[in-house]
Amino acid sequence: MITKGWELCPESPLSSHTGAGGACWTHRQLEGAMSAAQCPCEGCFCCADPGQVSPPFRWSERSPLLPLPYTAALLISRLFAMRVAVLLLGLALLEAEGRCFFNRTQEYCVCYKLSQDNAGSIIQCLAASVVEFQGGDLERYVDFPIRDLDPSTIDMLGTLEIRKIIFGDLLVPEVLLARVLRFFSYTRVQEMAFESCSFLGRSSWDEMAGQNLPILSLHFHNVTSAPLTGREQDFSKLSSWLGTLQELSVTSSHVTSLPCGIGRVFRALRSLDMAQNSLGDGSLMPAFCEGAFPQLQVLSLQENNLTSYHGVCQSVQLLHELQHLDLSQNKLVDSPSSSCQWPASLRIFNLSNAGLDKVLTPLPPGLEVLDLSSNHLHAVDVSLRSLKTLLLSQNLLLAAPSIRNYPTLHSLHLDNNLITEWPWDEVKLLGNLQDVSAAGNPYNCTCAGAGALQALAATGCLRQGWPQDYACHSPPQYQGMLVRDVPASVLQCNRAAVLAPVCTALALLCVAGAGWLAMARRRRAAVPTAAQPQGLHGQELGEKARRSPMCS
Repeated sequence: MITKGWELCPESPLSSHTGAGGACWTHRQLEGAMSAAQCPCEGCFCCADPGQVSPPFRWSERSPLLPLPYTAALLISRLFAMRVAVLLLGLALLEAEGRCFFNRTQEYCVCYKLSQDNAGSIIQCLAASVVEFQGGDLERYVDFPIRDLDPSTIDMLGTLEIRKIIFGDLLVPEVLLARVLRFFSYTRVQEMAFESCSFLGRSSWDEMAGQNLPILSLHFHNVTSAPLTGREQDFSKLSSWLGTLQELSVTSSHVTSLPCGIGRVFRALRSLDMAQNSLGDGSLMPAFCEGAFPQLQVLSLQENNLTSYHGVCQSVQLLHELQHLDLSQNKLVDSPSSSCQWPASLRIFNLSNAGLDKVLTPLPPGLEVLDLSSNHLHAVDVSLRSLKTLLLSQNLLLAAPSIRNYPTLHSLHLDNNLITEWPWDEVKLLGNLQDVSAAGNPYNCTCAGAGALQALAATGCLRQGWPQDYACHSPPQYQGMLVRDVPASVLQCNRAAVLAPVCTALALLCVAGAGWLAMARRRRAAVPTAAQPQGLHGQELGEKARRSPMCS
């Protein structure tokens, strides 16, 4: 009753969990995880039918008292029987022995160059939430059949805690990938990534027609495959799954075009990252045609071959849900002869490191975040009423933009420009912001320079880099000194700040004095006129009265 790799364990109390006639089994090839010596302890396989020795077994319902190795070993045996592990693990024992390593704290497991002989080490990955497979060549297994899984195996796959799987440095026949994806339809894997992989050949994807997958996030980085042009029919067979996909990234993969029909398959996609590819101005209009990516909110076209600012604007006009657009690390130029209206939904716009020597217009009117850092801007003279964050670091600005143009601004970054001084009236406005960063500028530490910055720091809005990254460039006696340490007071540096309240007080005193004088005059005017002789006639009568004997 002994089969290769398996042996009957002695009678054990575990048999009580399997029902009458149960028996326990253990696998010797699980690289020390379990052995016959441990039976009848933890880690045994319990079979409802002791006469059925060879896999596949008819397993009894798992008892809650049985430990994790029971379930793990059970799954491994089933994967061997179905040869699914052959497709999943990479299966190319090259120069080094394949092993899996599990970080329990991070719930992360990585397997290197696994083969059918050492795949038992994957047992420790079954408790992980992220599993990574590195190295291998699957081309030799392109003819391996994948039969439909039985209900018990499907139930087991649904209990795994794995949420993300990463494949790295693999050669993958595309026809094999189509078969393996069916396997994941029975799991709870939500995220899948392919890094530095090469997809060989071309598959019809017939086996995936109408198949639903739980995968919501799909990533390709530094991969090679057949061109996407002319493959709309292939993608239509994946529409049941791709129609629910929410996040897709294809980066550093030399993509030159994205056909219109492919974009229409991604009906629920929220985020699309096409950074570091070879997309040109002429490839965007077909990619974002009518009906393509109808729910797209985040689009990254970073570091492609884009040059026309207005061409990009016209290409994304049909993306009515677009909120975040990244055009950084392209070399954009203006086209004064054309005009365009960006999607009204756009809120975040990244134009950093885009080779700009001026701010290109028009800008989306409803922007809340604008990144213009790492360009060649000498001035920024635009007005955006809804802007909350303005990033202008690493430019050639001689002065900060007027805050009056951005009434709702919360955050302003001006690091590493050519700003020497801050006007006091701007400092008052900057003090109302939550986050101001202006380190690495060549400050002139006169009263206007040092005093204004010290006053701004006192408001608490200068956060990152203060005070260590704010140094004086001039005058010579303060060169190299921290702006914070320059002796400067409000009385010395901002006479207007002192004279203004003094003048106000004097004006109030003048007004009060004038009012008092007016009141005094009114009181004098209220005294009766009969008590006072009036005019020359009155004076004469008074003189006669004094001379009269009756008054003597």
